[in-house]
Amino acid sequence: MTDVTDVTTQTIETIDTDAGPARITWHRAGRPRLVLAVGHGAGGGIEARDLRALADALPGHGVAVALVEQPWRVAGKRVAPAPKTLDVGWRGIWPAVAAPGVPVISGGRSAGARVACRTATELGAHAVLALGFPLHPPGRPEKSRAAELLGAGVPALVVQGGNDPFGRPEEFPEGTYELVGVPYGDHGFAVPKRAPVTQDEALETITAAVVQWAVSLA
Repeated sequence: MTDVTDVTTQTIETIDTDAGPARITWHRAGRPRLVLAVGHGAGGGIEARDLRALADALPGHGVAVALVEQPWRVAGKRVAPAPKTLDVGWRGIWPAVAAPGVPVISGGRSAGARVACRTATELGAHAVLALGFPLHPPGRPEKSRAAELLGAGVPALVVQGGNDPFGRPEEFPEGTYELVGVPYGDHGFAVPKRAPVTQDEALETITAAVVQWAVSLA
């Protein structure tokens, strides 16, 4: 079942998945060439600064943005379930994000980026966008999750904060993916007030990189 609600310039869909109801907030493009379906992390929702910035910027470049809330978040839970359950929720929303009939970039921030990488080939994603990919737990570089990124099987862009405790840009292994660093950014791309770049400039780095990359895929 899919319920559709119009909210000003946005559209919200509630979609039943095998993990429970998920929710998609659409930011439409006039004549979309691509869809970016992007999920949140394990500690927050679609209000994350990078997700909102992309939702504002990409539609003007022909990329519709689908901000996806996983079932656990829709249900009001505070703790994300196991990775396999996150993958189930992502599979469940895929027919809806593919419905416009244009190529779909599978994306996410943090845990959502891992989901996008793990399911990309299976779902037929055109590419993967990984925002703040959690390369390893903080202080535990030996617990690398690089295999998920390297195994995505499609073109990928990683956008990583320069001070991300889950993996700084220089820690990432060589691969066929592209990587853009956000100077001074933490895991949520927040920059310190004392940094020589502003928060707005950091977000501009993210949106400019994603726009350039997405347009090259279209």
